Amino acid sequence: MVRVFRPIENLPLIDYLALEAEMVKTVKEPTLFTWIVSPTVIYGRHQCAEVEVNETYCAEHGIAVVQRKSGGGCVYADKGNLMVSFVTPSTHSEAVFAQFMEMLSGAFRRLGYDAVTTAHNDVMVGEHKVSGTACYTTPTGTVVHACILYKVNLNDMEQAITPTAAKLAKHAVASVRQRVRNLGEIKDLGDIQVFREQLEKEIIYLQS
Repeated sequence: MVRVFRPIENLPLIDYLALEAEMVKTVKEPTLFTWIVSPTVIYGRHQCAEVEVNETYCAEHGIAVVQRKSGGGCVYADKGNLMVSFVTPSTHSEAVFAQFMEMLSGAFRRLGYDAVTTAHNDVMVGEHKVSGTACYTTPTGTVVHACILYKVNLNDMEQAITPTAAKLAKHAVASVRQRVRNLGEIKDLGDIQVFREQLEKEIIYLQS
């Protein structure tokens, strides 16, 4: 079973990351929560903002820039993204990560998206990435989080994130925008809150 927890709405992204970090200290059962934030670029633990982020564009457009504890790549989130966190007392990170990926992709499939997972920790529908994931483990548990593209502003995403040419070549694309797609373009389930409620419902069903 997975407990679903609804955090306070409209917090800065950094506060939700802090909530994850506090929750994993005392969590007793697998807990999932979803959240939505104002425009923010989130870069990984091993990344450098000067390389991965267009800091000038972000400053000019009111986009926050935050580093997270987990590894993985740089992502852009706004009110068209659904952020998902999964916090569990298990420290077996590989098993937890595999559980989360199957839980997320399974919920997508129940919602009508032909979703599959990849070795790069992404969820794909067809040739397009619709969600990126990352995790970290502490002595008391594991945190996995995902950034789901539903109705995100892809122009802001493309301008705010500056991956290297080598990274784009690795995925055989010319730009960030070419590689990703909004789930809402594939199948529109309503606004972000409706999508959020339906995704939570399907995850609960799969884990019951």
